[in-house]
Amino acid sequence: MNYVRRHEMIMEVLLGQKEVTVHELSDKLGVTGKTIREDLSRLEEQGLILRVHGGAMLAQSDQFGILPSREPLSTFPKEKTEIAQLALQLIEPDDIIALDGGSTTLAIARGLGNMPLTVVTNDLYIISELVPRDHIRLVIPGGYRVRNTLAGAEAVEYVSRLNIKKAFVSATAVHIEHGLSVYTGDSLEYKQALVRTARSVYATIDSHKFGKVALRTFAKLSDIDQLLTDSGLPVETAELFRTAGADIRCGPDHSFNQ
Repeated sequence: MNYVRRHEMIMEVLLGQKEVTVHELSDKLGVTGKTIREDLSRLEEQGLILRVHGGAMLAQSDQFGILPSREPLSTFPKEKTEIAQLALQLIEPDDIIALDGGSTTLAIARGLGNMPLTVVTNDLYIISELVPRDHIRLVIPGGYRVRNTLAGAEAVEYVSRLNIKKAFVSATAVHIEHGLSVYTGDSLEYKQALVRTARSVYATIDSHKFGKVALRTFAKLSDIDQLLTDSGLPVETAELFRTAGADIRCGPDHSFNQ
């Protein structure tokens, strides 16, 4: 078992019971105590756990350790709810889906109920939302914490090996020529890995982001199977993107859907 999978399993154990001993982890993972102690040291360096005598505990026991204590301030909540409803119509029981980091994908997670699914996510708010749901198999990639997400080569390597059926990705901006873009490079390679790996890729982007460009592009329009947006997108803008080859699905009662 490689270290990425070990780190994931250690975090899964801690999310369930908050504290664990080296001996317990050694038995569960089938590796030596020395290997477990090295793994715990790496996780502590990332700020995910705290080492205690003979084992480890979550960094903040009342907040699932890696999980932030406050939800993100969401702009345009109505629009994001509309987009989440579109996404939920695409999700079926027993799907293997990926939810990228973001407030719109968090809205999708909240709407899943306890449907039997496998959900891959690097978003700490989404993890917090889905941990209590026993029918959802939660898959958390490795990596280090950057604000409310896990990022880095470990996370990219891990998701690149998965059989993801449907990925729901977020973006700061979407443009006909420049595609889907973000301002920082922290999540760039992770998003690219989701786009490469998933069988179907859906971009969840509110109407205010259309026609805009951020610093770094992670996907072309042609890489995305469908753009999901809200009913506030002007018809003219929707037509321009469709003419450029994009498949767009808008919120309820939008004339573009007729």
